[in-house]
Amino acid sequence: MTHANPADVSWLLASSALVLLMVPGLALFYAGMVRAKNVLSTMMHSMVALAIIGVEWVTVGYALAFGDDVGGLGLIGWSSDFVLLSGVTPEQLWPGTGIPVYVHAMFQGMFAIITPALISGALAERVRFPRYCAFVAAWGLLVYAPIAHWVWHPQGWLFQLDALDFAGGTVVHVAAGASALVAALLLRRRGGFPERPVHPSSAANTLFGAGLLWFGWFGFNGGSALAASTSAGLAFTVTHVAAATGGLAWGLVEWRRHGKPTAIGFASGAVAGLVGITPAAGFVSPASAVLIGALTALVCFFAVHAMTRLGVDDSLDAFGIHGVGGAFGAVLTGVLASKAMYDPSAAGGWLFDGNGAQVGVQVLGVVATVAFAAPLTAALVKLLDVGQGFTVSLREEEQGLDISEHGERAYDLVADVVTALDVEPRTAERPPAVVTHLLTLDDTSEAELSRRWLALCSEAEPPAAFSALYPHVARLEGRTLRVVGADVDVASAHLAALFPSAVVRRGNSIVHPLVQDKAA
Repeated sequence: MTHANPADVSWLLASSALVLLMVPGLALFYAGMVRAKNVLSTMMHSMVALAIIGVEWVTVGYALAFGDDVGGLGLIGWSSDFVLLSGVTPEQLWPGTGIPVYVHAMFQGMFAIITPALISGALAERVRFPRYCAFVAAWGLLVYAPIAHWVWHPQGWLFQLDALDFAGGTVVHVAAGASALVAALLLRRRGGFPERPVHPSSAANTLFGAGLLWFGWFGFNGGSALAASTSAGLAFTVTHVAAATGGLAWGLVEWRRHGKPTAIGFASGAVAGLVGITPAAGFVSPASAVLIGALTALVCFFAVHAMTRLGVDDSLDAFGIHGVGGAFGAVLTGVLASKAMYDPSAAGGWLFDGNGAQVGVQVLGVVATVAFAAPLTAALVKLLDVGQGFTVSLREEEQGLDISEHGERAYDLVADVVTALDVEPRTAERPPAVVTHLLTLDDTSEAELSRRWLALCSEAEPPAAFSALYPHVARLEGRTLRVVGADVDVASAHLAALFPSAVVRRGNSIVHPLVQDKAA
């Protein structure tokens, strides 16, 4: 084919945009499951990959993954023409297709972006942002690009063995899941895990994020046909069927075991079904998609719960869903795939058609991906953990990564410290003055401060220090009190009396116990 096919180009452009939309969808999906103080940092883990890999891919990543094979071993590629796409012309087509190389590069680049973003689910709420950015950049080159070459380049060694991975079961999900597990095992767990429960900030955001992922996955799988073809139509259909079945299966087993189906459970099941169908999307029937979606969701459900019981802090189930689901789906592809679905004129096929050897090839692809991604990820994590460390300090974690890593909050909402009380607090005795101080209590947790303050509000005769301080407290946010119309030294002394083990800080200056020392 010497000219671009307009229909194919249109479908691949739309598919590229759909896959890109999965990145903010993933950001919402993950952010809804973390605590409110870490929502922004969790979303940034997904969104920053758009920029880092977006630049890296067009610079050298595409050349490594889809350039001509180096050495004839099928391990890595290289093409100087693909460096910054400097040697590519607009009319140049990707071999065997009707789409320009530019479009192929952008479509494949979206896969390269979302894969390391998936790993962030195992790192949420505890890693330093600069170290995470370095991890994404290095992992994209050292891990993702070679595996993509193995599986999707015509000269890749797994491609040559006819390993089936229509849209990224091994390249995306197994690679990301295995790396997520390694990172979760090597880095310290979140403070209090697993004894202290983590309450999701917004199940609604997770459900909405799952909807965006479901929507974007039509481009993820359907676009992998690289044409507006019957294969794309098949992939589109089975993608929806598997997602729907996965959501139902997870919800039903959750309902059976825990008495109620949850929104986060339904969202997780739908994503598990999508993960399971990804390697099989162009090779199986809708009936097989029902089986893949249901079985993958059930396997992932038990894998997620097993990780918690084993004490593995896979924060947002990156391994439990993507690693386990991707591997399971890859093997099921060898079991259920039929050449009649992919090429009606072909004779024979895979296990479904009597070719049992395909299952072995699929298992080999999964094992090779894990064996390559896991040690490289371990080396990267260990290297980035040197010095200041990959993870934040426990104090920074308690403060929240939105503040400690980004200096801002996802939500600028006034904290209502009395919502859990039946007793309304007394109103202020005088209107606030214009002088405002922000006093922060160090060496105490947000939970302890909130509990103590709520208890004081409900006491019939609270301590004198509280009675004197309360009319001046306009707002309590985290461990910081906004004090209006009071002398800062006096207010600090009152706070110290109420919280004797804490250190009172105004900005970067400690005003108590220095105040106490001055009074003595």
